[in-house]
Amino acid sequence: MSKSPADTPWRPRSVVVGRVGRAHGLDGAVHLEGHGGAVALRSGLEVTLGGRPAVIVERRGTDQRPILRFDCASDREAAEALRGQEVAVAGAALPEPDPDDYLHVDLIGCRVSAGGRELGTVADVLVYPANDVLDIRGGEEPLLVPFVDDVVRSVDVTAREIAIRDDFL
Repeated sequence: MSKSPADTPWRPRSVVVGRVGRAHGLDGAVHLEGHGGAVALRSGLEVTLGGRPAVIVERRGTDQRPILRFDCASDREAAEALRGQEVAVAGAALPEPDPDDYLHVDLIGCRVSAGGRELGTVADVLVYPANDVLDIRGGEEPLLVPFVDDVVRSVDVTAREIAIRDDFL
């Protein structure tokens, strides 16, 4: 069952899924940097490219390192001009995560507590090789908390609450 935007009012209207990298070949294709693979990028998908509407004309590469060609770039020179621009999709295009999996965008803004004590809210989710880390702000002091089962007791995205072990701090 997928959620409608009304079911996820915390989600932004659009979500950045990557940044245009170097050109690939001569036909206007580019590498997409920073794409985590959560959103299926396919031909015909409408995106926002550097704040302007665009459409993916062709998709190649892997899920983690896609190569895209947009309708606004038909040669290498035009592709190079896009370098560094953000690629965003509508928030409604985000997939419904599996149980016990969470999209970073859904964790941002959640209140974090430990043993009934408010620690702040998730300002960002940092990606590290071993695990993701919650960047918690707005409490007594900024905190970085590993997002792992040994630390996180519960996550309720709908209620916008995350509880961590009180003996972790």
